Amino acid sequence: MLEARSRRRRTLGGVLLALPAILWLALFFLIPLGIMVVVSVLTRDASGAGVLPLTLEHYERVFGVFSPVLWRSIGISLVATLVCLVIGYPLAFFISTRQRQWVRQVCLFLVILPFWTNFLVRTYAWRVLLGDEGTINSILSATGLIQEPLQLLNTQFAVVVGLVYGFLPFMVLPIYASVERFDFRFVDAAHDLGANDLRAFLEVVFPLTLPGVFAGSALVFIPCVGAFVTPDLLGGTSGLMIGNLIQRQFGGSGNMPLGSALSVVMMVIVMLTLLAYVRFGTRRA
Repeated sequence: MLEARSRRRRTLGGVLLALPAILWLALFFLIPLGIMVVVSVLTRDASGAGVLPLTLEHYERVFGVFSPVLWRSIGISLVATLVCLVIGYPLAFFISTRQRQWVRQVCLFLVILPFWTNFLVRTYAWRVLLGDEGTINSILSATGLIQEPLQLLNTQFAVVVGLVYGFLPFMVLPIYASVERFDFRFVDAAHDLGANDLRAFLEVVFPLTLPGVFAGSALVFIPCVGAFVTPDLLGGTSGLMIGNLIQRQFGGSGNMPLGSALSVVMMVIVMLTLLAYVRFGTRRA
């Protein structure tokens, strides 16, 4: 009897402690999400707002005429995530295996240093670097490697470069934390059993650091899918992504129901990514 009463008190106390967070999520996440879902099935009026009757026309357009943009967004995000992994894993491994604490701290400081500058300013800097008369083309022209400027700006390549530069720290930090917890005595044991360095890495180190890889991949892929500043400034029409379409539908005399439908689809992609991380990432932690 006393245990049951004590358990109810603890449950009630937990609910009361979580109540502010629950109200916050309901007010600023669940309610706006519900409104967005409702608007996505309304009909567009002359001003771009949603009115009755209900329709699924906007979802048909998302998976019809706008499907190339949707797949391009997913493809660019996957490529940016893969590049971040290829660059971020060795970098995180290098930082975590430094013997001196101050060296690791300096390296981590350099990783997060770009966050001290506004993201928009950093993206504009890449326009200077990738432009027809920018730094990269000027250096290549001066060395005689090219005769005509390379088309680097307003391409999907420029979008990937901007996304990798912007979100690389989100890949490095989780992997660093995972490698930091790794017990390197497992590597010594693998060597004692006859494994070389490559096999020890593939069969021991990498599998045990996969939680950091999954976490970093989710943290990079999710903001890449919804990015609109980087594709807008660096990609032009060639790098148009779903975030740009959403931004345009809610500006001026756009199409709010269509923008809501695009947002719902993007939210589903994000939720599937989170579910994949929970399914595969947390089980290995």
